[in-house]
Amino acid sequence: MQATEKDNSGGRAVYWGTGRRKSAIARVRLVPGDGKLVVNGKDGNLYFQFNANYLGVIKGPLETLGLENEYDILVKAEGGGLTGQSDAVRLGVARALCQLDPENRSPLKIEGYLTRDPRAKERKKYGLHKARKAPQYSKR
Repeated sequence: MQATEKDNSGGRAVYWGTGRRKSAIARVRLVPGDGKLVVNGKDGNLYFQFNANYLGVIKGPLETLGLENEYDILVKAEGGGLTGQSDAVRLGVARALCQLDPENRSPLKIEGYLTRDPRAKERKKYGLHKARKAPQYSKR
């Protein structure tokens, strides 16, 4: 996949980034615009339930570079919950911004936006109720 593509957005450059977190995957497109957020065809505020924490996490990389009102964020998110999806979108936005200009990499790296959070649910083991929860001990 190329860094820039001609999209059906009137010939404007489109920058792609993929983010993952827990079991969530977000495919992010940055398109020159006025700062809209669209997730799975819905308004981003509505999708993330007007939660300031989720929206702040998503816009973090753009605010670090001072570009929050210059690019629209178009997202296809699947899997996981809203927390995982918002963190996945943040990583996707940061990666797309690196494609936009390689100079953006350094400030994003310092803020930690380019690090994929490796924490995920641990698998269940046999003989246990959950990954580590053992059956109740019975003395007699």
